Amino acid sequence: MKASDLFVSQLKEEGVEYVFGLPGEENLDLLESLRNSDIKLIITRHEQAAAFMATAYGRLTGKAGVCFSTLGPGATNLVTGVAQAQLIGAPLISISGQKALIDNWQARFQLVDVVRMMEPLCKKAVSISDPGMIPTVLRNAFKHAEAERPGAVHIELPEDVAGEDTDAVVQKRSEIKIPIPDPEAVEMAASMIRQAKNPLIIVSSGANRKAVTEELEDFANRTGIYVVHTQMGKGVVPDDCPYSLFATGIHARDYVNCGIDGADLIITVGYDIVEYPPYLWNGHLDKKIVNIDFVESVPDRYFNPEVEVIGDISSSIRQLAARVSEKRKFPVFENTRAFIEEKINSPVRKSYPPIPQEVVRSVREVLGREDIISLDNGIYKLWFSRFYKTYTPNTVLLDNALATMGAGFSAGLVAKLLHPERHVLAICGDGGFIMNCQELETAVRYGIPLVVLILNDNAFGFIKWKQKKMNFEDFALDYGNPDFALLAESFGATGMKVKEKDNLTEVLEKAFSLNKLVVIECPIDYSVNYETFSIELGNLVCKF
Repeated sequence: MKASDLFVSQLKEEGVEYVFGLPGEENLDLLESLRNSDIKLIITRHEQAAAFMATAYGRLTGKAGVCFSTLGPGATNLVTGVAQAQLIGAPLISISGQKALIDNWQARFQLVDVVRMMEPLCKKAVSISDPGMIPTVLRNAFKHAEAERPGAVHIELPEDVAGEDTDAVVQKRSEIKIPIPDPEAVEMAASMIRQAKNPLIIVSSGANRKAVTEELEDFANRTGIYVVHTQMGKGVVPDDCPYSLFATGIHARDYVNCGIDGADLIITVGYDIVEYPPYLWNGHLDKKIVNIDFVESVPDRYFNPEVEVIGDISSSIRQLAARVSEKRKFPVFENTRAFIEEKINSPVRKSYPPIPQEVVRSVREVLGREDIISLDNGIYKLWFSRFYKTYTPNTVLLDNALATMGAGFSAGLVAKLLHPERHVLAICGDGGFIMNCQELETAVRYGIPLVVLILNDNAFGFIKWKQKKMNFEDFALDYGNPDFALLAESFGATGMKVKEKDNLTEVLEKAFSLNKLVVIECPIDYSVNYETFSIELGNLVCKF
């Protein structure tokens, strides 16, 4: 069998549905093998977008997403997406071509040591030097990528290896069951919860899974213990559950800290310090910590759990619920929820351009419980994290680990590919959208009917707020933009603009009714950023 055919057969064995990438001459054998398979190939216009799309696939499905590129500049273009997968904990296999190992007549043309480049960014990076290695390398790669905590693995496939013949055969995929937690650890955790005056749960990205949702919501309802979501944990417990304290937002003191301040025990579930630094909730080192996760925690000065319950999170929560049978009332958290809900539901100042609160409210009015928003990185992400009520796991896609601009549009495309029956809205700033706007052509070519909302302030709005907060002069953060509606139409999509006296809710509803790729340009008034994040939160006093 040809080595590239074996490679693709092993991908099929691993359950790969999609491969995202941009080919070059060094992986034409792989491209031909993919042509002869039933794996769906999505050719993007930039390798970074391919990596972002594969990462989103991994996050949404729990199965490793796969992306590929050619050597040299193609591989270097993958780097940001690979780093994103590693930091957010999404399973990813990235593949790059390489020059021939033997009789390389092109000398050092485009030659980069890709494996060494990728090693600091991945769980593992390896080059295949013999076609007989392919099944084992791929089997090992998928195991590493999907094992807790999930992340990225890079594989290099040189062009002469891909074209060779081999008698190696596909290795069967094995399923691994996550062990149940240690009963003694469960009992120790339960004892600490029973003894705590105000225990509080912080649930993060590692627990953003449907099975965990069912157990954790039941646990909250049975015990009365409240739940705070990190940005990437939004939706684990639905926000209409009376024990949800909604979500964290800014990496500073926020409304939810009024509740966190009153906690004497924090129960972290699927928590990673990369996403929401523990200093923000344990800066005084005054809280006991129980950690519940699939794997042991990474120590930090402000995060040193007294007990770790390690194993299947759903099983851990279920066993804890059996040992913490008393339902209690926690007035400090009840008051915090009422305080935050009042902020979320307070009247919104109508203006043109609209302020972020109005945008969040309009989006929430249009979308259903199962519909998905994909957020790029910008200050609007903080408003959606704090004020967008979420009811289902993985219906708010964002990156609060690498926090890279340019990923939201790509992630939205994948969400719509996987869930064509749902409304999917990619929400991007003008700065982030322009970084991968070439994928409009990809979306048109594959007929992906995504709706994109571009919030346009003709500037790097997040950094402008921080610049003002630091009392620096307004400098170097403004720029010009194209007419985004016309840009979309030039690619074959539908372009819309939110004009004065338009109702954003009605514009969004019209866009979704078209069932095609639609780009909506909406100006935004960010003056409230300084008012809220610098003045109001800077002077926040909790009265309960």
